Amino acid sequence: MNLRRHWGRIAAALAVVTLVALVPVPAQADGYVPISGSGSTWSQNALDQWRKNVANNYGMTVNYSGTGSSAGRNDFINQTVDFAVSEIPFQGQPEDGSPPEKPTTGYAYMPIVAGGTSLMYNLKIGGKRVTNLRLSGEVIAKIFAGQITKWNDPAVQADNPALAMPDVSITPVYRSDGSGTSAQFTLWMSKQFGGVWTYGMRSQFPQVTPAFKGQNGSLGVAGYVSQNYGEGAITYVEYSYAMKSGFPVVKMLNNAGYYVEPTYQSVAVALMSAAINPDLTQNLDGVYNSTDPRAYPMSSYSYMIVPTQTNKVFTAEKGRTLSRFATYMLCEGQQQASALGYSPLPMNLVQAGSDVLKKIPGTEGGVDFANCNNPTFKPGDSPENNQLALTAPAPPDCDKKGATQCVEGTGGAQEQTPATGAGGVSGGSNSAAAAAGTTGASDAAAASDPAAAGAAVAATAAEPVYDANGNLVSAAAAGGATAAVSAPFSLAENGWGTPQFIMLAAGLLVVAAILIPPFLGRRARDARRPR
Repeated sequence: MNLRRHWGRIAAALAVVTLVALVPVPAQADGYVPISGSGSTWSQNALDQWRKNVANNYGMTVNYSGTGSSAGRNDFINQTVDFAVSEIPFQGQPEDGSPPEKPTTGYAYMPIVAGGTSLMYNLKIGGKRVTNLRLSGEVIAKIFAGQITKWNDPAVQADNPALAMPDVSITPVYRSDGSGTSAQFTLWMSKQFGGVWTYGMRSQFPQVTPAFKGQNGSLGVAGYVSQNYGEGAITYVEYSYAMKSGFPVVKMLNNAGYYVEPTYQSVAVALMSAAINPDLTQNLDGVYNSTDPRAYPMSSYSYMIVPTQTNKVFTAEKGRTLSRFATYMLCEGQQQASALGYSPLPMNLVQAGSDVLKKIPGTEGGVDFANCNNPTFKPGDSPENNQLALTAPAPPDCDKKGATQCVEGTGGAQEQTPATGAGGVSGGSNSAAAAAGTTGASDAAAASDPAAAGAAVAATAAEPVYDANGNLVSAAAAGGATAAVSAPFSLAENGWGTPQFIMLAAGLLVVAAILIPPFLGRRARDARRPR
């Protein structure tokens, strides 16, 4: 009896240990303290997924508010956040006449992800959704300068020989908040079509005509376009949001004479022509003018602005968390970039990012390249190479400027568009499907079926509800506008982290608690039997 009671106590103890093991890992696991940042919505879908991953794998808390690049840079200057994310650097002469943006403590720019600024639209012909729209850069600039106002304008029709363009008004939708996306888009227009776009680079996009609709954040502009009342609308937004909304994007004419979608590979090809400044900011003149037929002209990088000195909110303890999070983004996190609608960083920028990591107070050090699971390079590669760019497919012949037009869908809209004109041709492969293609083991399952991936993305788009002005509203108060908050994609994380090991250990303890006491009890009874 005593022996049975003894093993009963052991079984109870094992059960308690099992229950303790099932308790979630605290946010400060492994000594990581919470950190917070703000800024870009252009890269927020990637950031939100990465934050979720490090929370699951390392018990790490990274808070982020997508308030726009301008607000993020100001928060960093005012030392109310630990880091900021922006598509453009601090501005010496802001266009609104505000004081120069000058942080009072040290900082550095670190590229975190690449992507294409896309033109997402909502257009139907005869009740059928158009998914294969093509536009030249000049036509895009004229639309957003208010000079082309109808979808059946002869210049738009010339880009789309397979479509009988409808007599529908164009509604350009722009970012009403200070935005790095606006800055990049207007910089491209001013440099390439300065005679059309005369406003220069603008973080604050102007309301050019009363027909233009301003919306807050990337989710706001994408949300307006994706609603029924958004038919006829077009906006500029990171490709990820079009995928997430289940909507198509414009194939844009490049300097080689091909209409190209901003897939992860076309972005990688284009950014081979980017010039990186000593402070790691970007010069995109070469990207705009790339003559590679595979290149998407409006490709760029997004940056994390990190402290290189402690200040009133940033400590060395926070620096340890920030450096670990940044290391994850530069390496493992890039495996998910393509499935999220972005393009992974190449080796030269990971190397530059590694140097930035070493400058963060409390850092865990630079990148271990022997264990950096980034899909753009492999051991022994030259920093100038990019595996994605080297393997990027050539565009199909029907995407070449001329009398034919591919009918396959783009972005988050995979269905073909029936030809209503004379030039509709199947390209034999879907460039949008290529955008969902695998870049590594962790996203292979998500990317193996592009149509299913697009459907899954589209399903998440039904969650937000917008009013007639495109403002995000809650279900309980249909008239009360609230700030648009991006809902992150949910992708499977490659590899096992702390929670998975805890669950395995818990399972083993349960099995032990059930099996060991009866076994030992039988052994004890056998030992007491007379022989």
